[in-house]
Amino acid sequence: MAISNREELQRGIAALSLPASNEQLETLLAYIDLLKKWNAAYNLLGSNEQATLISRHILDSLSIHPYLDGKLIADIGAGAGLPGIPLAILNPDREFLLIDSNGKKTRFMFQAKLQLKLSNISVENCRIEHYQSKRQIDMVMCRAFSTLADALNLLQPIFSDDCKLLAMKGHYPNQEIADLPEGFELTGSNTLDVPGNESQRHLIEIMRKRQGSSNGTASK
Repeated sequence: MAISNREELQRGIAALSLPASNEQLETLLAYIDLLKKWNAAYNLLGSNEQATLISRHILDSLSIHPYLDGKLIADIGAGAGLPGIPLAILNPDREFLLIDSNGKKTRFMFQAKLQLKLSNISVENCRIEHYQSKRQIDMVMCRAFSTLADALNLLQPIFSDDCKLLAMKGHYPNQEIADLPEGFELTGSNTLDVPGNESQRHLIEIMRKRQGSSNGTASK
């Protein structure tokens, strides 16, 4: 017998050992319902992903919760708000900046912000290379966005010396790491164990090189 969205989400959050209140669980379920409704009309994720939406998108997004750092976090190429919106729901004390150039997807994120009363997110409809931040961004996330080199080149204007890039990848991206632009280095890599998803998932952390540093190879 198929389990309900609520049960699948509760089991997944428990397996990830994440802190989630009943109110946060309800908000996540409301986001899932909104995402399904809009996906049926606008194909935000793909028409064949309804059955795996929670494991493939929601729990996958939440799996990087332990690695978040800082107050202002940008999600570039945020699409339908993944991973930014699920993480914003579980982290009301952090601010999330969701950037995407696709008007259809940013309209959905605006609707989610209003309907779910998410005061800790802001949505920008623009290309990342055109975005100008008035505040220092502590961390940048990307999921299914581009190569590491392309992402870092686009991020140069807003990527401070203390900023971190968290890039969600499938197979471990050996070649992308070898091709990092000059001045950047791998500072961490972690295997992600996503409940209900047997695909390989890795989280890659990149920072600007500091004087005298060598490439990091930390992993968990």
